[in-house]
Amino acid sequence: MTKIAIFASGSGSNAENIIEHFQGVEDVEVVLVLSNNKEAFVLERAAKYSVPTFTFSKDMLQNSSKVVDVLLKSNASIIILAGFLLKIPESLVKQFPNRIVNIHPALLPKYGGKGMYGMNVHRAVVENNEKESGITIHYVNEQYDEGEYIFQTSCVVLSSDSPEVVQQKVQQLELIHFPTVIESIL
Repeated sequence: MTKIAIFASGSGSNAENIIEHFQGVEDVEVVLVLSNNKEAFVLERAAKYSVPTFTFSKDMLQNSSKVVDVLLKSNASIIILAGFLLKIPESLVKQFPNRIVNIHPALLPKYGGKGMYGMNVHRAVVENNEKESGITIHYVNEQYDEGEYIFQTSCVVLSSDSPEVVQQKVQQLELIHFPTVIESIL
């Protein structure tokens, strides 16, 4: 049985999409949703599917073994970052080598690194007159957005596109591809 733990900081649309994708899939179960934001809507989405949740502070993630202990207790075999905004500490990366997967809303290596998330990425893409954007699904290592790439796909960015339009295009790619790419690596 492959057990998935999902980290998310916000609304949780990707997390819910992953949970739905694996509903009824034999030998795969989403066992835990973790968030650093106790007000995050992802917690309500998880509850809707009876997926247990765990909230924690940035300090708890960075300076204690509590989050690792919770993950080990859940028997998570893979960790998915679905809109999780904090850097994963080295201790967690070492505990789950090549078993932490992130989705980034751009074609890395462009528009990655500290501070490059959400609308910050889409604004930068538009401001730099890029002709395309997309998603990168990658393994997590000790550096922001520098782990080995698993999958990339792109969408066209028109000169008339606002950052919000680019965001919508990228989110469509996330919803279509993230669950199937996760399934392919399990």
